[in-house]
Amino acid sequence: MAARNKARKRAFQILFEADQRGTSVQNVLADWVRHSRSDDRQPPVTEYTMQLVEGYAEFAPRIDELIADYAVDWMLDRMPVVDRNILRLGTYELVWEDETPDAVVIDEAVQLAKEFSTDDSPAFVNGLLGRFKELKPSLRRDTR
Repeated sequence: MAARNKARKRAFQILFEADQRGTSVQNVLADWVRHSRSDDRQPPVTEYTMQLVEGYAEFAPRIDELIADYAVDWMLDRMPVVDRNILRLGTYELVWEDETPDAVVIDEAVQLAKEFSTDDSPAFVNGLLGRFKELKPSLRRDTR
């Protein structure tokens, strides 16, 4: 598994855990870093994982607003937790990270949905992130 793929999966797991625990992603990230340094059995938390989690945290209210506004017939709090957090991570990386091509971001998010969510989730994730890709210039501009 490529390093970025692993980093992305760990970032998703951190967002998911924070959502489930009702705590901040920064707290969960700190826990993961602490555990990885004190227990060799724990996977390392890479710089890219930290960049994704911290980047999401910076734009979290805007990201949730975008998902809520564009997810047709889905309220954010009623959305499956896995899908919600895949979309959060994918939206952050798609809109605010320029290092990874948009198609790769969307494909990686769809792969996470295939691995961790329902049969309907990959299409849902692909559709919503595809819409954000089309709107990317205006979505980015709206946060400045």
